[in-house]
Amino acid sequence: MSAVFVWVETVAGAVVPLSQEALGAGAALTAELQVPLVALVFGENAAAVASDLAADEALVCEDETLTGLRLEPCAALLAKLVRERQPHAVLAPGTIRGRELLAFSAADVGASLQTEAGDIVLQSDGTLQVERPVYAGKLTLTASGSSGSAQFLCLRARAFPPAAPRVDADTPVTRVEPVLGKNDIATKIVEVTSSAGEVSLGDAATIVSGGRGMSANPAQPPPDAPDSAIWKAQHGFEHTLTPLAIELGAAIGASRAAVDAGYIDYAHQVGQTGKVVSPDLYIACGISGAIQHQAGMRSSKTIVAINRDPEAPIFRLAHYGLVGDLYEIVPALTAALRARSGAG
Repeated sequence: MSAVFVWVETVAGAVVPLSQEALGAGAALTAELQVPLVALVFGENAAAVASDLAADEALVCEDETLTGLRLEPCAALLAKLVRERQPHAVLAPGTIRGRELLAFSAADVGASLQTEAGDIVLQSDGTLQVERPVYAGKLTLTASGSSGSAQFLCLRARAFPPAAPRVDADTPVTRVEPVLGKNDIATKIVEVTSSAGEVSLGDAATIVSGGRGMSANPAQPPPDAPDSAIWKAQHGFEHTLTPLAIELGAAIGASRAAVDAGYIDYAHQVGQTGKVVSPDLYIACGISGAIQHQAGMRSSKTIVAINRDPEAPIFRLAHYGLVGDLYEIVPALTAALRARSGAG
């Protein structure tokens, strides 16, 4: 077993912050194993990104087939590198791309895969024991990989400290060749869209989320509004939750009920069928706290619930609870934060 691999996810040639957490976890593991930490960077600007990473070596490939991190060429290349170098473990951030890449490659090389890993313990036989949440986060499962082969781990977001910034010479970069050519790839990237200026849910230290209760907005919709409840909720997300999020530097989240009702896009959904998050602070506004939603945010370090129903399940999970109208409480919180910062 020659090294620990860490796949570093990039977007438009920049490192995704959760990849720094994966490098931090990899550094702790390599210190125990006394093996090198090898970063894998594929796609646009890979060599420049790799030279600044806190790793002992970086394997990079900038072939145009890897632009956009399409699954087939990236997984084929990762599987090839695993077969050639026989690493002790392969780590990746628990993003959508990280999970699908490791699942695809682990199956290709016949290796074990653990997802949502929140703790890693090296056993005496060399296997890695991890703890991961199950049953919507109500229980913690302890599982070990197979000995004698690379163990693939997708890491739970915000479960590991990020790697320390590199202060010495640039990371040695080794260029590798792609495995698949253009004609071997079944998928094609047609368009990439992004929301400029928004904080990513997966990276956010603070999240402000809204639920079905957002439709209780007292603001009156215009006469031409096709649906009063949807307009009120959308208006509430934009004019009530967003100002609070801006003051806190937070991301905007939502429950499935809010997304299904058309109040906000699916990209903001937190829960079992949305994103699993672990921020330092999670503020749930008008969210009852169904078990599916709790599965996506119960590991938050501090949970604040705002709801008019004192019996709402979210209060049993929350560290702090405010019983009342979110459309009175949230603006008051926003005003207090602005006053404290001297902004208004």
